[in-house]
Amino acid sequence: MTLRGSRFWALMSLFLIALPFALPSDYYLGIATHALVLAILALSLDILIGQGGMTSLGHAVYLGLPAYAAAWTMQNANWPPELAIPFAIAMGTAVSALFAVLSLRARGLGFLMITLALGQVMWGAAYRWVGLTGGDNGIRIPVRPPVLGIDISSVRSFYVVVALALMVALVCIWHLERSPFGACLRGTKDQPKRMNMLGHDVWSIRFLAFVFAGFWGSIAGVLYVFDYLYVSPSSLSLPQSAEALLMVVLGGAGTLTGPVVGAIIITVIKTVVSSYVDRWYSLLGLTFIIVVSVMPRGLVPGLKAWFAPKEGGAR
Repeated sequence: MTLRGSRFWALMSLFLIALPFALPSDYYLGIATHALVLAILALSLDILIGQGGMTSLGHAVYLGLPAYAAAWTMQNANWPPELAIPFAIAMGTAVSALFAVLSLRARGLGFLMITLALGQVMWGAAYRWVGLTGGDNGIRIPVRPPVLGIDISSVRSFYVVVALALMVALVCIWHLERSPFGACLRGTKDQPKRMNMLGHDVWSIRFLAFVFAGFWGSIAGVLYVFDYLYVSPSSLSLPQSAEALLMVVLGGAGTLTGPVVGAIIITVIKTVVSSYVDRWYSLLGLTFIIVVSVMPRGLVPGLKAWFAPKEGGAR
């Protein structure tokens, strides 16, 4: 690991450790926890967009479906969390494999539209299948149950769980990016025909990336229902998918920290700024327009370019 890489992990760890002490109350810590859950979702989507060049508008499926699976099995089937959580993650991952088979039949705009259609099908099923999902009322969990004997009912204890999950996600995705598979995935993004000529199975590489993204999206979904203690069809909706896409683009696709930064900014605008500004959607849109106009590649790559030393020395 390079010095720059070591510095990144040290700063990220310090940030996550110091955050609970820097925030004035558990209310703001709860908002920070929600931002980190969505950061895991954005990181999973960035595997498709930043690494594989596959823009999806149905990624909320891997947030909402595992959330429903975990909530339903715990509330209706009386499963313990130790069984409900792996089942929910496995279901989300299996659905991502199925949707990969359907979506990867097309490229570009066709891929985008297929993911959008699949996402809308799942949202419609959650909204209409009242007997299973509760319809518009959703499913509620009365309290956050202990997992493996560990009490996570308090805001601070659950924050620790989410922060650890985010760090594991960052480490896994960091290794993915630097692995031979990650190099092949980027090759399918930039030169798919050349990769085929070199003997690589482009479809299989994209399929595995899709499943890997669905796996981490499913983990975000389980954390999401434990965070809110509630899941409704809105977690599967197009606005939720678009929000995740906006996080990736705003922070910077193809970067490790970009989706995290994007998730934090959008969550702050959505939950904190909206308390003071009625038209916060307009503010969110204006923020996005300004960032994309000034930094087309996103905040993290743009700031790196601004602060990078100029060739030829300082002037």
